[in-house]
Amino acid sequence: MHSDSRVQSPRPGTPEPSSRQGRRNVQPDAQLLDDDGTISEKLEACLKHIFTKYCVPAPPPSDRNGPSLLTPPEGSYLTPEGLDAWARDTNGAPFSQDTKDELIEFLDVTDDGGLTLKGFMQIYQLQTENDEEETWRDLSCHGFDRSLTLVSTRREDELEQNPAVREFKSPRLSCMFNAMATMPNS
Repeated sequence: MHSDSRVQSPRPGTPEPSSRQGRRNVQPDAQLLDDDGTISEKLEACLKHIFTKYCVPAPPPSDRNGPSLLTPPEGSYLTPEGLDAWARDTNGAPFSQDTKDELIEFLDVTDDGGLTLKGFMQIYQLQTENDEEETWRDLSCHGFDRSLTLVSTRREDELEQNPAVREFKSPRLSCMFNAMATMPNS
């Protein structure tokens, strides 16, 4: 009888718990929410960049070469046109009037109903708490990778390669607004 001194693993081919099979030297995804459950500093910088692309007043031109993150001017907000442009670029379609009315009712807006940076952050706080992958998809649409690094600002290239555009899910957002209505004001 021949004795084999090698010990067989009970689960051959199973990667170690901390590794991803088939992906070498990959950094783990950046954290979208910090330990307190609020938007992380790195996500906040990304969201400010996205907001700035659509806000008024527009930021002054940048003197830097290459991709750098934009910062919105003090007091900036999204007009209805800016809101529609952001929704189209992110979800493929503008918001319905019902969703816009809910934004005005539940989020931080100007006296004229323009979505402020604080309101924009509130949207992403709610979305990320409820569906982190949706936030990752939004960030990808605006050129950010899973380490929250701006790698591309050419969404048009992506759309040419993949004409199927994500449909906006306003019922999910409506559910979040309904949940907000029942929360005590802080």
